[in-house]
Amino acid sequence: MAGRPALWLGLLLLLSLGGSSAPASLLRRLREHIQRFQESSGLSLTLGPGAGALPKQGWLGQPLDPFNTSDRRSFLQRYWVNDQHWASQRGPVFLHLGGESRLGAGSVTTGHPAALAPAWGALVIGLEHRFYGLSIPAGGLDVAQLGFLSSRHALADVASARLALARLFNVSTSSPWICFGGSYAGSLAAWARLKFPHLIFASVASSAPVRAVLDFSEYNEVVSRSLRSTAVGGSPECLAAASAAFAEVERRLRAGRGARAALRAELGACSSLGRTEDQAELLGALQALVGGVVQYDAQAGVPLSVQRLCGLLLEGRSNGSRSAPYHGLRRAVQVVMHSLGQRCLSFSRAETVAQLKVTDPHVSSVGDRQWLYQTCTEFGFYVTCEDPRCPFSQLPALPSQLELCEQVFGLSTSSIAQAVAQTNSYYGGQTPGATQVLFTNGDTDPWHVLSVTQASGPLESALLIPGASHCMDMAPKRPSDSPSLRLGRQSIFQQLQTWLGPAKESQESRGSRGG
Repeated sequence: MAGRPALWLGLLLLLSLGGSSAPASLLRRLREHIQRFQESSGLSLTLGPGAGALPKQGWLGQPLDPFNTSDRRSFLQRYWVNDQHWASQRGPVFLHLGGESRLGAGSVTTGHPAALAPAWGALVIGLEHRFYGLSIPAGGLDVAQLGFLSSRHALADVASARLALARLFNVSTSSPWICFGGSYAGSLAAWARLKFPHLIFASVASSAPVRAVLDFSEYNEVVSRSLRSTAVGGSPECLAAASAAFAEVERRLRAGRGARAALRAELGACSSLGRTEDQAELLGALQALVGGVVQYDAQAGVPLSVQRLCGLLLEGRSNGSRSAPYHGLRRAVQVVMHSLGQRCLSFSRAETVAQLKVTDPHVSSVGDRQWLYQTCTEFGFYVTCEDPRCPFSQLPALPSQLELCEQVFGLSTSSIAQAVAQTNSYYGGQTPGATQVLFTNGDTDPWHVLSVTQASGPLESALLIPGASHCMDMAPKRPSDSPSLRLGRQSIFQQLQTWLGPAKESQESRGSRGG
């Protein structure tokens, strides 16, 4: 949550959250690359003495349509459980919500919810989102079936799972359930507390874009600011070099067939650049790469940081060559492609549309089709650069992104705009009015501008971490973590203390009266 959804459909859906074009898919695959790296590396929690078996996987039967009691269809929703630190059946439950991708065992063994569990004797449960990972209902991913995919359906699953899992594990009725989530799942965590305060005691919502927006031009404003920021390894010269690199790419695209053929060879493109729509996809893919570097800056498993990208863009500038920044951008593409195991750079618009029309869930397992559907019917999140001050290419423009919704699902532009407005009306946008929700964000992350960064009331909390990127507070701890990130995690712990301290005292008081 997290650009536009091809590799680039994956980088931008990796920027994930955004819509779904070649660029978005690249971001999506980058995020999965980061998740797998963190889960498989030494960043996993070490199981302590007395720990139980490895995390357990289970399945819950859930109604396909929770809003129609006469519809008896159901699907299996996957969950993970880590009970190694669960001190008692009256202890808290940390419910880690999945978002627009698969959810693995790492959801309950690595990262912040699992790291916090020992201090509170908490049971940790990870719940995969319907229609993603292995929690895909039978019947495929045609448009009629996708009608059961929305944040409201996902929240109904959270409520149902909360009740079923409490019974399954014999959790005390007085045990506080706290939701954790990052990116889109962070929004779900906040909304779960908003809509089901009797079931969810509190929530920690990391990098949660609670405001839906059709034209997300603010994304590139933050990218520009971060590339210019010395605090994360950027500089004004770096931003200028990035702008020069994109200008050079556009110049070569306009320079004729020979120049485009050379550009294709230099960037390792999979296909020709003769079509205008494919040229726009290429430019979007390159923006996705730069945006992804900023969005996931300094995280474990990320192939490039802002500092390294800037180093590449500024390399060779001393010789005064106009094309030096372009060659730096080309090297950045090679680094990311190699890291993601991609043979060539895919940006064919026709190929992207064809991929997104595939309804076989085994082919669409990454989730591009599903997330595009959610952006078309709920959120928008289409990253644009049409403001003259934007340093990248103005292509692809918003109309070409919205056109995907019509090409793939038959949805009109007006219906998308209406859906975005309805989402903000239903959840409250950046003033959701939920109590006992902690919104955490990093100011390097482009998505923080759609989240809550200032508390609007005494029972709402917000934490903005300087220099932190997307969902960085949820990542496993590393020695290289900045002081501000460490302080941010400490603030989250203190907020939990504020919430759980009185709850524990109330439990103990009831227990002593009962005895």
